[in-house]
Amino acid sequence: MAKLADSTFLKCQAQPQPFSVADGESPIDLVHLSRQTFGDHDLERELLGLFDAQAAQFAKRLRAPAAPGDADWRIALAHTIKGSARAVGATEVGHAAEAYEQALRGEDASVAEKAEMLGAAIGRARSAIALLLGGAAQNGPTGKYFK
Repeated sequence: MAKLADSTFLKCQAQPQPFSVADGESPIDLVHLSRQTFGDHDLERELLGLFDAQAAQFAKRLRAPAAPGDADWRIALAHTIKGSARAVGATEVGHAAEAYEQALRGEDASVAEKAEMLGAAIGRARSAIALLLGGAAQNGPTGKYFK
């Protein structure tokens, strides 16, 4: 995976870290995704589009300022995005969400760092999805990869 420049969670979500095929390793495991969909490219497009939308909403909610008593809904969000990420092959997002969820459950001092790592992973996954769908992740499931 290409090394990222230092960034905060907010910066990452405002402008996701660039991802290109030249990086050599996609944030989306396309073999896993193909297995999950039995090779159905239309279903792959649909799932990637749904995951992209869910990840965008998750990132928006995660950016909300932390307040006492909000750990429960943050844990639920992390758990949800972890499962969704693993289903579509966004392994890095799944691992980062799990680390964030565990940090929240354990009231770990590294919660903010884990949130930043999750934000960066979401940004890379969303960038890869945009490339895979031909920039259409925001506009619907049509794309270069899945023609």
